[in-house]
Amino acid sequence: MSRIHLLAAGAFAVGTSGYIVTGVLPAVSRELDVSPAAAGQLVTAFAIAYAIASPVLAVLTGRWERRSLLIAALVLSAAGNAMAAVAPTYSWLLGARVISALGAAAFTPVATAVATVLAPPDHRGRAVATVFGGLTFALIVGVPLGNILGERIGYQGVFAVVALVSLLGAAAIQLGVPRVAAPPFAGLRERFAAARDRRVLLVLGMTVLGCLAAFSVFTYIAPILASVAHVQGFTISALLLVYGVGGAIGNTLGGRVADRWGSRTPLLVIFAVFIVVLATLPLTAVSAVSAGFVMFVWGLFTWSVNPPIQNWLIELAPRESSGLLLSVNASAIYLGVGLSGVFGGLVISNTSLLALPPIAALVALGALGLLLAQPLDAARPRHDEHLAEHAA
Repeated sequence: MSRIHLLAAGAFAVGTSGYIVTGVLPAVSRELDVSPAAAGQLVTAFAIAYAIASPVLAVLTGRWERRSLLIAALVLSAAGNAMAAVAPTYSWLLGARVISALGAAAFTPVATAVATVLAPPDHRGRAVATVFGGLTFALIVGVPLGNILGERIGYQGVFAVVALVSLLGAAAIQLGVPRVAAPPFAGLRERFAAARDRRVLLVLGMTVLGCLAAFSVFTYIAPILASVAHVQGFTISALLLVYGVGGAIGNTLGGRVADRWGSRTPLLVIFAVFIVVLATLPLTAVSAVSAGFVMFVWGLFTWSVNPPIQNWLIELAPRESSGLLLSVNASAIYLGVGLSGVFGGLVISNTSLLALPPIAALVALGALGLLLAQPLDAARPRHDEHLAEHAA
């Protein structure tokens, strides 16, 4: 296993920590005697804590050697999940989710930046995609596995397994990833100066709107598919798996096209197809077979967005600010995810269930508009030695 794949294994651990709640919601609701809506707030708590903590932790840990920081982040994530495994009350479990989110918020941006250091300069996009592949695999495996295990060993047992996986990830990084020095220290003003760059703000806006559009529909995809394609139970689970497979492939392709063509051109294509898929979903996913095709294409193009976006931010960032921008982008992702459930609920309440995908397509159209507002030369691929030194 390569060093970058070890970073992806760590991403799988923290990704599973984030996604697993969706799979164990029935068990949490049953065992703690809370409503499904209250159990769902565990997802919101994780997303909000991640969004707030990611840039703050990037500044506070700016002087840390990178491998040590990665290990500490995984240990913190493991501690949060261990607390969840012994949580006697809902409040305790909510606090444990916040601690887990802090570990994930510290790990993911740093792992992404370290991957770009360990990879050859002309493979940075693929390195980013490999790390995000760990998160994608967590989505594909974590949710259904959490659901299966939650019915057998309870939510406490599931969180104990996730804690163990996090510790194994920390041990693997200790043994297989070299030490990586922290970048030159920069104060808050210097660090956030890069985040105030108009080009950076446009990229971050694309992340928020893209995630909001994608996850507002994904949150309610089960009732949407039931209404349009008349499918239930196992068939919906199979369709979600098809979506995940498409996402895994899209994540890999996103890194490769970013290496070859930069970020702007691939994102133009990705957002265009993404918008068409959402806008036409109620008309195209009318059977199990056609829904399978739609879910695969949707997953493919949704998850191909991240590598070009991350690559773009690294291109735009001074060396001392690259880690901050990646952490702010991670916050933007979770901000979009956190708002998606509320946005989707408002749309459904005020219009209809099947109006959600076309309205989400309009949100994604806003992301495309931000992309078109970028200067034409804002994301050219640059593979010089200076860029290879990013390690924040």
